[in-house]
Amino acid sequence: MPRRTPALPRADAKPAPATAAVPAAPLVSANVVPLPRPSDTALVRGDLRLGGRLDARFFALLRAVQDTGSLQKAARAAGYSYKGAWLLLESAGNLARSPLVERATGGRGGGGSVLTPAALQLLAAWQQLQIRHAGFLREQEAWLLDQPGLSALLRSVSMKTTARNQFAGTVSALQSGPATTHVTLGIGGGHEITAALSTASARRLGLAVGTEAIALVKASEVVLVTDFAGYRLSARNQLQGTVSRVHKGAVTSLVGLTLGGGATITASVTNDAIEALDIAVGQPATATFKAYAVMLAARAPD
Repeated sequence: MPRRTPALPRADAKPAPATAAVPAAPLVSANVVPLPRPSDTALVRGDLRLGGRLDARFFALLRAVQDTGSLQKAARAAGYSYKGAWLLLESAGNLARSPLVERATGGRGGGGSVLTPAALQLLAAWQQLQIRHAGFLREQEAWLLDQPGLSALLRSVSMKTTARNQFAGTVSALQSGPATTHVTLGIGGGHEITAALSTASARRLGLAVGTEAIALVKASEVVLVTDFAGYRLSARNQLQGTVSRVHKGAVTSLVGLTLGGGATITASVTNDAIEALDIAVGQPATATFKAYAVMLAARAPD
């Protein structure tokens, strides 16, 4: 019969005398259809845990023990140290009031590690809960997709980029030339942002009037103007607002300019310029940037 190992086995320990080998339990994963991995574009995601602490990594360790018959190999496969895996399984077994892994003697190689019935029961429950959890998330995703305004909002905020300024809007005008296309995006509050991109890129993105898109502008590309002194700038984009925040750094500061309607655009300004222009919260200013400084993102076809 399998027996529980009360302490971490020594690396130089000799194999136990060969006895009747304990047959390996059938693989739980053999009769279960692999679960689909969450899509990168999924609007709803969630991590599954049992008892608040048993997560996917823990069950990957159990499955690896079952597949390999070796705690050392299983720990390596699941990303644990041997000692860490052993302590985790011992702690979980103590809380469950039943060991999860036992030492099997005999057989080829002098024995190994096998899952106890309690561990197999946990592993089977995990497989079923994963299937139910994935089904629940799909149902919520389908509900969100039936809410056009909400799903569009969530999709626009789900993109991850280093560009500090991101504005979701709708293409209101499109001027195509042989090499360059100018795209104007209405971002709400009566404001528009114009981007200049190659005509080939505009076609690749499938841009047209009415298309939803996101305008990306690096903070370092934004120039703040506090007084035009009677001059006009060639910069295509000029957004008027009020300075709402100044976060000073060692060399540069991030200045937030709140536009009419509530949107905020951020500019990276040197501390010398902050002092020279006496930029402070409540001061009116205009954020200017070239059309070529705007990058557009459009939703890829499903």
